[in-house]
Amino acid sequence: MENHNQTSIDFILLGLFPPSSLGLFLFTLTIPIFLMALTGNLCMVLLILLDAQLHTPMYFLLSQLSLMDLIYICTTVPKMASGFLFGNKSISFIGCGVQCFFFATLASSEGPILMSMSYDRYVAICFPLHYPVRMNRRECVRECVLMILGSWVMGVVNSCIHTVYVLHIPYCRSRAIDHFYCDIPAMLTLACGDNRVYEYTVFLSSVLFLLLPFMVILASYGKVLLAIYRMHSREGRKKAYSTCSTHLTVVTFFYVPFVFTYLRPKSLRSPAVDKLVAVFYTILTPVLNPVIYSLRNKEVLGALRRVAGRFHPTTV
Repeated sequence: MENHNQTSIDFILLGLFPPSSLGLFLFTLTIPIFLMALTGNLCMVLLILLDAQLHTPMYFLLSQLSLMDLIYICTTVPKMASGFLFGNKSISFIGCGVQCFFFATLASSEGPILMSMSYDRYVAICFPLHYPVRMNRRECVRECVLMILGSWVMGVVNSCIHTVYVLHIPYCRSRAIDHFYCDIPAMLTLACGDNRVYEYTVFLSSVLFLLLPFMVILASYGKVLLAIYRMHSREGRKKAYSTCSTHLTVVTFFYVPFVFTYLRPKSLRSPAVDKLVAVFYTILTPVLNPVIYSLRNKEVLGALRRVAGRFHPTTV
């Protein structure tokens, strides 16, 4: 009977911050970080769309990362903030499912996007003479659409499978989720029955969407670094290192917390640690990625000046 009526029952998100002066202080730090992430990623998406010189596979894929970061923070932070400020920690069954869907879609899509970016750098650096020919405007649009759509479709399919399962299992224990958003592993601790088979599918998904792309990224950058080492031009080597180090930094920010969270044994999991790590990839990474790509990239800074000059032309 409970399984049929559970769609009308709310979950309770215990949140991230304690109801104390320390919690209020941490919350006040979160708001400007959220606004910076929102502004930075939105500006990055618009900049890549508006500046024709950034219409390359690398930057089209980067715009998808910025879009993902926007959805990350908009999916988790507003609900967490309202729960802390107004004490309304409940979230509807359907609302929880929506959070699960968006979060699982993003987590499943970002690995393939980063893998596509590493492949693009591999072709650009290891085959510099063929790259401009292969990446003419028509080919660029076609390949970008295929890589982006493929990543999103795989993410949506994987997310639908997990979200449907989580919404259909019976919950007969406490409805209090020890997290600040509807995290699937945290929800499984409240479910009735034995979910070990499903936990294996979560592990399998993590391997397919995290480890497999990571292996491709490592292989691509192994060849890229070897090609850079063999370059005779110091300026070319410096530019290639700068581009690769920027991307590898973003890859590290994505993979370290996700692998730590979803691939470590269940016996080592801790709600407090999981929430702390989740802060990194849902709040801190979205604010760091635009900074990394703008401050360490002359092309992005140049595009920013061109677009700003278009809207505010200097008068002589």
